[in-house]
Amino acid sequence: MYDSIYNFSNIKRAFYSARHRKLNNPSANRFEINMLSECVRLSDELRYKKYTTGKSTKFKVYYPKERDIESSTFQDKVVQHSYCDNVLYPTICNRLIYDNFASQYGKGTRFGLDRLKRQLRHYFFSNKAEAEKYRKENGLPLVSVEEGHYADGWILKCDIRKFFAHIDHEAVKEKLKKLFVDTDIKWLSDTIIDSVSISDGVGLPIGYQSSQLYALVLLNGLDHLVKEKLHIKGYGRYVDDFYLIHKDKKHLQKCLVIIRDYLSEYGLELNEKTQIFPLRNGIDFLGFHTYLTDTGKVICKVRKRSKDNMKRKMKKYAKDYKAGLISIEKARLSYGGWRAHASYGNTHHLIQDMDRYYEKLFGEPFTY
Repeated sequence: MYDSIYNFSNIKRAFYSARHRKLNNPSANRFEINMLSECVRLSDELRYKKYTTGKSTKFKVYYPKERDIESSTFQDKVVQHSYCDNVLYPTICNRLIYDNFASQYGKGTRFGLDRLKRQLRHYFFSNKAEAEKYRKENGLPLVSVEEGHYADGWILKCDIRKFFAHIDHEAVKEKLKKLFVDTDIKWLSDTIIDSVSISDGVGLPIGYQSSQLYALVLLNGLDHLVKEKLHIKGYGRYVDDFYLIHKDKKHLQKCLVIIRDYLSEYGLELNEKTQIFPLRNGIDFLGFHTYLTDTGKVICKVRKRSKDNMKRKMKKYAKDYKAGLISIEKARLSYGGWRAHASYGNTHHLIQDMDRYYEKLFGEPFTY
């Protein structure tokens, strides 16, 4: 398997993957000028295990919340693409449960929201079928959907405290030992993990492609625990954010204790946002507030914070646009991206209001 990483064709393909959307990146441009010779060099360094990682760049992002980001050099991005695309991802993808939504082809936030909606509907109509069966068997009259209270239940919503910053390197290495027999692959994986400059062998950078997949590997056992041992049908996870749906609050309380114990084995803990609350309250997940009505309808609304953040950003863009600091295209692209995200929910009137707000700020209607 290791030779697929340093294979010249795969290195070249990894370059184009790393180059995507980096047209103004100086290091990417320098690599591209001598692309063939650089690919040969990387291929040889990997083949003879002389490859060493470069110095990463650290910076902060402040949206949707403040995070510390560590970005690798461009040549390291190329290596990680070849390693992840040809070896790591194909090895782990078949071991992941269906309701793990992050860092996988064909999945993502929309897939996760679709699964949540489907699970809520399944929960409602399963309760309805079970209740109606009981009434028929006991000679009781059927009741209306609203009177049945089929949406009653509970949600355990969990969020891991500073997940990437607390991932233990040795825990990841132990997981990978069970996946790979090839010692050369272990060498490259250890090289990438040990290159991280976070202190005391704890923490992986969010900006590394490998970190996203290592996160999948580390918590895959938790997913199987919840689905196969705790028997939770309504479960979904996106990186460090996950939920459990069940009709019995006491069962979810037991699940919470078991989940805490499992995470503590890897030096991880749940944060203060973790709680059990009535299913009727809805759930904040993947940027939307999704809830189940008494008639079985699933409503999906954009969170107020998302709308307020977009308004502030548009206001700043309008100010910069009038001062000649940015083009209208930048504002249009930013708002268009948010608009596309928001349109996935029940947000017809919200989008109309936001379109009017955009027109008020920029003096022209929004167009794609």
